[in-house]
Amino acid sequence: MDIEDETRFREFVGARSKALLQTAYLLTGDWEDGRDLVQGALAALARRWGQLAEPAHAEAYVRKAMYHAHVDKTRRLAWRRERATATVPDTPAPGVDLADAVAERDEVLAALRRLPPGQRAVVVLRYFEDRSDQEIAELLGIAAGTVRSQHHKALKALRVTVSANSTKEAGVR
Repeated sequence: MDIEDETRFREFVGARSKALLQTAYLLTGDWEDGRDLVQGALAALARRWGQLAEPAHAEAYVRKAMYHAHVDKTRRLAWRRERATATVPDTPAPGVDLADAVAERDEVLAALRRLPPGQRAVVVLRYFEDRSDQEIAELLGIAAGTVRSQHHKALKALRVTVSANSTKEAGVR
């Protein structure tokens, strides 16, 4: 990478790293895993920076790399039968003095973590990044119909989760 390319790469990282980290957090559900995901994707981008036809394609490349790395890791964990849990055992429930907004945010993030990686990516890109079906399809390298299908399945699963949580909170069993 020559000096001019390195300068453009550093500018890209400085301008987009915060947004990339937020997306990675939403994909992984963990800040440290999100940082690792962004770092790996940016390292891959650095190796290919000079080969990109247009530097404007850099963000799409990084996001696609993040998505694929996350899906690969999730599949490896599932293959090894390792299971991440949404809560740590023996952790006290949040106090009732927490703001409703925080509780709702936690509920949404927990529900997101339970979605399969493909559905989670579609929901994150649709609702947190305000992307269209076509943009999501291009970023993830899948068909627009697959985006719509994944979106439909994700919303159905989220509705079930939120409905179940609302029923529990109301004391109905």
